[in-house]
Amino acid sequence: MPEVSARRSRAEPSPSRILALALPALGVLAAEPLYLLFDIAVVGRLGALPLAGLAVGGLILAQVSTQLTFLSYGTTARAARMHGSGDEAGAVREGVQATYLAVGIGLAIIAAIQVLAVPVTSLIAGGGDIAAEALTWLRIAVFGAPLILVAMAGNGWMRGVQNTVRPLRFVLVGLGLSAVLCPVLVHGLLGAPRWELAGSAIANVAGQAVTAVCFVVALLRQARSAGPPVSLRPDSAVMRAQVVLGRDLILRSLAFQACFLSAAAVAARFGAAAVAAHQVVLQLWNLVALTLDSLAIAAQTLVGAALGAGSATQAKGLARRLTEWSTVFAVALASAFALGHTVIPALFTDDAAVIDQIDVIWWFFVAIMPVAGVVFALDGVLLGAGDAPFLRNATLGCAIVGFLPLIWLSLVQDWGLAGIWSGLTVFMVLRMLAVVWRVASGRWAVTGADIQAGR
Repeated sequence: MPEVSARRSRAEPSPSRILALALPALGVLAAEPLYLLFDIAVVGRLGALPLAGLAVGGLILAQVSTQLTFLSYGTTARAARMHGSGDEAGAVREGVQATYLAVGIGLAIIAAIQVLAVPVTSLIAGGGDIAAEALTWLRIAVFGAPLILVAMAGNGWMRGVQNTVRPLRFVLVGLGLSAVLCPVLVHGLLGAPRWELAGSAIANVAGQAVTAVCFVVALLRQARSAGPPVSLRPDSAVMRAQVVLGRDLILRSLAFQACFLSAAAVAARFGAAAVAAHQVVLQLWNLVALTLDSLAIAAQTLVGAALGAGSATQAKGLARRLTEWSTVFAVALASAFALGHTVIPALFTDDAAVIDQIDVIWWFFVAIMPVAGVVFALDGVLLGAGDAPFLRNATLGCAIVGFLPLIWLSLVQDWGLAGIWSGLTVFMVLRMLAVVWRVASGRWAVTGADIQAGR
C-alpha cells in the first residue's frame, strides 16, 4: 500500500508541472512547422511553381511519416504506464525497441518512394511542371525518413518518462542547421551553388541527421545508466506489442492521409495558385494543431502515468482540466489569426493570385481552432489511456462521413478551396462530438501498467 500511494503521489500533477511538460513539448511541436513555414517563405521567392512543387513533395513525405506516429504516441503511452508504475528500465526499453522499428521502417520507405516517386507525384499534382518540381525535392528529402522516425521514437520514450526539455534541445539544434543551410543552398548565398528546390531538400536532411544522432546518443546513455542496464538487443516481443498498438494508430493515420492527399490532389486541379494557397494555410493549420497538441502531450503523459499508478479518478480530473486549458488557448489563437488576416499571408508570398486564394479559406481556418482545442486535448487523454481502437473507428467514420465527400464534391461542383475547407470543418466538428462522448462515458479509464489491460 505505501508503494501504491507513493506512485499516486508521484503522478499527481500541479499546474506548474503540467506547464513544465507542455511548454517544451510546444517548442518541439511548433519548431518543425515553423521551419516549414520558413522553408515555404524561402522557396516562395522562387515563384508559384517551385512553391507548388514543395507543397506536393512535402505533403507526400509528411503523409508517409505521419502514418507512423505510433513510434511517438504509442511509445509515449506505453512508456508513461511503466513510468507511472515505477518501471523506469521498462520505459527506456520501449525507446530502444521503437528505435529499431524506426530504422527498419525508414529504410523501407526510402526504397518504396524511390521506386514510386514518379507515379505518386504525377497522381497528386496531375502531371506537368508541378509534378516535375515535386519529384526533384522528394527524391532527395526522402533520405530523411529514417531520421525523422528515429526522432519520433526518441520523443516518444522521453515524453513517457516526463522529460520534454531534452527533446526540445535536440530538435532546435537540427532545425537551426536546416534554417541556416536552406536560404544559402536555395538562393546560392555566400558563394554556395544555387540549387533552388533541391537545396531545400538537402538542408532538411542535414538538420534531421543531427537531431536523430542526438536522440540515439541520449538513448544509449540512458540504457547504460538504468538500473538494471537495459539490453540493446532487438526484442521481438516488445516490438510486436508496439506494432499491435500501432496498428490502430496507423489505420487512424490512414484516414488523415486519405483526406489530406485528396484535398491536395483536388486543390492542384484548380491550378498552381490554389495549391500554393492551400499549402500555406495548411502549414499554418499544422502549426496551430501542433501547438494545441502540446497540452495533448501533457495529457497523454500524465494520464498514462496516473492510470499506470492505479488512479482512474486522477486521470478523469486531468482530462477535464486540460480540455479547459486547451479550449481557452485555442480561442486566443483564433483571435490572433483573425486580427492578422491581412498581414500574415503576405509573409509567405507576394503572388496576388495566391493571396486571393488564401482569402477564400482564411475564415474556415480561424473558425475551426476552438473546436480543435477540445478535439486535440481529448485525443491526448484517450491516447494516454491506450484507447486506440476507439480513436481509429471515430477518425475513420468522421472522415468517410464528413471530410472525403465534400473534398470530391468540390471538384465535381467546382467549389474550389472553399469546398475543401468546408469538409475539414465538418470533419473537426464530428470528431469533437465523438471524443466528448467517449470521455464522458468513462470506459477509457482502465488502470494498470499493461496498456492492453481490459481491452
